[in-house]
Amino acid sequence: MKEQLRELSETGKTVNEATLLVREYLQARILEALQRAGAFKHWAFLGGTALRFLFRLPRFSEDLDFSLAGVPGSPDIARDEFTRFIAHITKTFEAEAYAVETRERPEGTVQCAFIGFPGLLYELGLSPHPEQRISIKIEVDTNPPEGTETATSVVRRHVFLNLFHYDKTSLFAGKLHAIVQCPYAKGRDIYDLVWYLSDSTWPEPNLRLLHAALAQTGTTLSEPQISGWRNLVAQRLAGYEPSEWNRIIDDVRPFLENSEEIELLRKDTLLGLLH
Repeated sequence: MKEQLRELSETGKTVNEATLLVREYLQARILEALQRAGAFKHWAFLGGTALRFLFRLPRFSEDLDFSLAGVPGSPDIARDEFTRFIAHITKTFEAEAYAVETRERPEGTVQCAFIGFPGLLYELGLSPHPEQRISIKIEVDTNPPEGTETATSVVRRHVFLNLFHYDKTSLFAGKLHAIVQCPYAKGRDIYDLVWYLSDSTWPEPNLRLLHAALAQTGTTLSEPQISGWRNLVAQRLAGYEPSEWNRIIDDVRPFLENSEEIELLRKDTLLGLLH
């Protein structure tokens, strides 16, 4: 399997692109390990990496985000399962002669782990530093807001995956929540919003989930305000200063498959799509 990864890395036109390809391969293999361990019985995949794997979002992503869906039981059970799933990931890669380091924070509402691969980039000729590691962050929300709708999809990305995930409406609602609630602009979120809005076939967001997510993070809005989510998002974006738009562009530029798409990230373009 490592030889397959080496061949994949050699297709990158730049070191950055090759590194992103390596990261995505590792993400796919981690998802495969989670699948075999039974995580997708109730770990619902969401976020930017889910958009890329499920719907071919044309930008690379870094983290693997999940939320518990329809799981009865105690926090102790959730922690035990999280630790067991991370251990299964470690064993899977170690069996293929990868060096693996893990750091876990299974306590708290959002469980977190970092799966690190020290020396891998050096081994693949992508770094001059033997000690450099590439890491994949895994987060699981154990107390997600109400109203989530889910689906299951079979996809092939390096390996076959049968993914339990947020449906299209709930993925969209999660992105809107991130944009409205985040205290600063994130370029990858703004790019994803342009991608959503430019697809006339994408369904409207799950407003029940959006309402519950905003309320959970301290923003209670009326039903008409939630229904007018386009105005809500437009007001948020209109307040960004030029310096914030520069940070938006700097944040997302390294992750785009097509660098020319950076020209789409203009405030007037996005406000036009919203209205």
